[in-house]
Amino acid sequence: MSFFVALRKELLEQWRTYRLLVVTAVFVTFGLLSPLTAKFMDEILRAMPGGEEIGQMIPEQTVMDAVGQYVKNLSQFGVILALLMGMGAVAREKDRGTAALILSKPMSRAAFLAAKFVALGVTFAISLAAAAVAGYYYTALLFEPLDILAWLALNGLMLLFILVYVAITLLTSTLTRSQALAGGLAFVGVIVIGTIGIAPRIAEFLPGQLLTWGAGLLFGMDTSAWPALGVSVGIIVAALVGAWAVFERQEL
Repeated sequence: MSFFVALRKELLEQWRTYRLLVVTAVFVTFGLLSPLTAKFMDEILRAMPGGEEIGQMIPEQTVMDAVGQYVKNLSQFGVILALLMGMGAVAREKDRGTAALILSKPMSRAAFLAAKFVALGVTFAISLAAAAVAGYYYTALLFEPLDILAWLALNGLMLLFILVYVAITLLTSTLTRSQALAGGLAFVGVIVIGTIGIAPRIAEFLPGQLLTWGAGLLFGMDTSAWPALGVSVGIIVAALVGAWAVFERQEL
C-alpha cells in the first residue's frame, strides 16, 4: 500500500510541476518535426545561401528517412530528459530533508525508490505515446502509412531504451545529495555506454541496438536484438537494486 501512496505523490508532483507537460511537449514537437524535416530537407537546404548544389546532391527523402529522423530525435532528447528528470529524484529530497520526513511514515525505502522510477516511466510512456500519434499521422500524410503494430513495437523499444537511462540516473541520484553531481555521473554513464558501443561486436548487446531493431521491424528487416533487450532489462534491474542497496545504508 505504501508504494501506491508514494506513486500517487510522485505522479501528482509530475503534474503540478508541469514536468509531464514539458516532456510531452518536447516529444510531440519532435514527433511532428521529424517527418516534416525529412520531407522538406531539400527545400530547406536550397533556401540556404549556397545550398543549391548541396540540395542537388541529396537523394529524394523517403519514409525510411522520416523514421530515421524520428528515432534519432526522440532517442537523443529522451536521454537528455531522462538525465534532467532523474538527477534530482532522490538527491533533491535528501538535500531538502523531505526524504527523511516521508520515510518517517510507514514507507519502505524500496517503495520510495520504486515509486520514483515508475512515475518517471509513466511520464515518458505518456509523452512517447503522444509523440507516436503525432509522428505516425504526419508520416502517413507526407509519405505513406506505416504498419501500426510495428510502429507500436518501435516506440515500445524506444521507451525501454530511455528507461535504461532513467534507471542509471536514479542510481546516481541516490549516491549523492547534489543534483548537479548526480547529473554529471549519469552523463559519464551515457558517455561510457556510447564509447564501448563503438565496437560493433559489443554494440550488439547495448541498448542502442533496440532502436535499430524497432526501425527494422517497420521495413521487414531481420534486425532482432534479443541480447540487447536482455542487457537493457539487466541494466535497469541492476541500477534499481544498486540504488536500493545504497539507499538502505544511508543516513538521512
